[in-house]
Amino acid sequence: MNKARRSIGGWSGARSALRRGLKRAFMPTIPRVIALALLAGVVALRVIDPVSLQMLRVRTFDVYQQIKPRPQTPGMVTIVDIDEESLKRLGQWPWPRTLLARMLDRLTMMRAAVVGFDVVFAEPDRMSPKSLAEELPTLPPGVRGQLASLPSNDALFAEAIRHSRVVLGQTGLPLDRPVPADAPKPSVAVLGDGLTRWVENHRSLLRNIPEIDQAAAGHGVFTVAAETDGVVRRVPMVLYVQGNFYPSLSVEMLRLAAGQKSVLIKTRDDIGVEGLRIRGLPPIRTDANGRVWVYFAKSNPAQYVSAYRILDGTAPPEAIANHLILVGTSAAGLLDIKATPLSPFLPGVEVHAQILENILTNAQLQQPRDAVGVEVCLAVAIGLAMIVLLPLIGARPTMALFLAAAGGAVAWSWHAFAVQKVLYDPVLPSLTALVIFIFLTYTSYAKEEAERRQVRSAFSHYMSPALVERLAADPSRLKLGGEMRDMTLLFCDVRGFTTISEQFDAEGLTRLINRFLTPMTEVILTRQGTIDKYMGDCIMAFWNAPLDDPSHQAHACESALGMIDALKELNENLKSEAEAENRKYIPINVGVGINSGVVCVGNMGSEQRFDYSVLGDDVNLASRLEGQSKTYGVTTVVGENTEPQVRDFALLELDLIRVKGKTVPVRIFGLVGDRAMAATPEFAAHRAAHHRLLAAYRAQDWPAAETALADCRASPIGALIPKFYEMIAERIVIFREASPGADWDGVFVATSK
Repeated sequence: MNKARRSIGGWSGARSALRRGLKRAFMPTIPRVIALALLAGVVALRVIDPVSLQMLRVRTFDVYQQIKPRPQTPGMVTIVDIDEESLKRLGQWPWPRTLLARMLDRLTMMRAAVVGFDVVFAEPDRMSPKSLAEELPTLPPGVRGQLASLPSNDALFAEAIRHSRVVLGQTGLPLDRPVPADAPKPSVAVLGDGLTRWVENHRSLLRNIPEIDQAAAGHGVFTVAAETDGVVRRVPMVLYVQGNFYPSLSVEMLRLAAGQKSVLIKTRDDIGVEGLRIRGLPPIRTDANGRVWVYFAKSNPAQYVSAYRILDGTAPPEAIANHLILVGTSAAGLLDIKATPLSPFLPGVEVHAQILENILTNAQLQQPRDAVGVEVCLAVAIGLAMIVLLPLIGARPTMALFLAAAGGAVAWSWHAFAVQKVLYDPVLPSLTALVIFIFLTYTSYAKEEAERRQVRSAFSHYMSPALVERLAADPSRLKLGGEMRDMTLLFCDVRGFTTISEQFDAEGLTRLINRFLTPMTEVILTRQGTIDKYMGDCIMAFWNAPLDDPSHQAHACESALGMIDALKELNENLKSEAEAENRKYIPINVGVGINSGVVCVGNMGSEQRFDYSVLGDDVNLASRLEGQSKTYGVTTVVGENTEPQVRDFALLELDLIRVKGKTVPVRIFGLVGDRAMAATPEFAAHRAAHHRLLAAYRAQDWPAAETALADCRASPIGALIPKFYEMIAERIVIFREASPGADWDGVFVATSK
């Protein structure tokens, strides 16, 4: 039954503790309210999505690609490179279209799957025969006529284009240019509505000349826009220009390779582009604006074939046959160099090659449409967890929680990228954790600083500076509201203060009291004591609160002895001053009471004013013992609770007394010296005689008591407390005449405080 009760009681206590913990965890404090406002601000920041936050996000994704770039996939896309060596061998750009026609014919003969030009032929070839005839007026008329009758270079190039599968490039312009009436129709079919407000919009296109444009099987936009920081990460797969939607160069090449007539774009007015589809190929995953995140692989030099090698027949056939061919330039002078997450200098044509490989290998990166919602939910969850938990735990757990929250967000984001090729932003959750951590850590620090200031202010006049600093360093050791502790109490009062005060006016008496209290206080503070209060000429002090003091009994006794020594020096100074002023000198004497016990200590008072003080029966007893010091003729009276811990001091038992206001008798002791005196043979001999005296006295053996009393009075130690032995002698005389009775327990009943 008892076990059951204990079990029920333990469970009830656990539930109460849990309720208190939950109440504390969710208590709406001012720092938590502010932290919630900061959390809402971070969420709003994600919705607004300023450029700075975008840059943090995309640069995080850059780091992911740098750590784990896409594996190279040879055998799909080849770049016919108009490089420096080709320019050196074949002449400066632009090359004659006849040369390009021969190169295209060679590519067709080598069974290229599709050829895409990352260049635009916006002007007629100035090297055409007719153009040459017009520019050379000195030619004979017959020669000029023959040249004018020859087909143009553009026509020859267009013919080569018709015999191949070619996608011509075009690019967006910020200028208004009319759409040619004979311009080829774009190969984009739109399923849905609202696309115009989502995709990249250009005022017009820089197109190829009509003769070439009409010969091509496909037309794609090769516009590649960099982010704010100049790095290419996202490339549009569809653009809106003058009422029509146009596919990108890479999408159009894929359409042509798949043998399809159009590219299907699915769109919704509320969410933007849902994706692009080319029948027979993996879906092209885009963001709401029709852009793809390019998952870059490290540049592969083997993917490049110099253009001159196509013309001189030295190009490896396996690099062309059944490959998607991109014709572009890596020559720095032609200004088609881009910065990417993996390289600050990448030919723009390779960006299109990387996009083609992304789609063909289904290695596309994707930022889910619910990414913002997921990131916000995670940020809110982390923020709320930290708001609830941080005020409850210490500095190290706080740092661990922050690192766990931020690290968990990064780990989750990295796993999504590395395993699923999905882009979730770790910046917002990590930023949320950081903001909440900094704020709550600051508020905790500010609170601790306020507590330290409060502690310093409250205790600077009552404790030694060293103890104040220790308490300020750890304010949690100060339990407000009261706690039960085993403590030692000391009361010190001036004997005959009324007579002394008659020698001074009010101002002089105040100076005297301050001169007395200052050295007494210093003695107490240097021995780890705490001043409770001053009551006129009386000092109340205690030990073992608010800081732990395992030797509190000994420190109280040391303080009592130190106060007596300090008082001797003060009296010497006062005597000299009285003689100099021709004034009567009255020495200051004190009585001290020391007692130990479990008492209540803490902040006590009202909401308007309170003091750090102690309450308890043992406090009152210490005060009573100080009053008995005059009766027993000793300076310091020590209670029986203190005595067992200070037996190495020179202590002598005084009496078994029932003090005023108490019904239970207590054994009291007189402190007559320090540890050094207690260790002397003289004190040992005196203590033995003193014990014989008390034993005979309580046994009502008056002759033996008188013999022991004589031994005590003859001892040098006895000369320190002559009044005590006079009191015992008087009691023996009285008890000889009127016996206390056979049932006398040796208790003396005090009639004064």
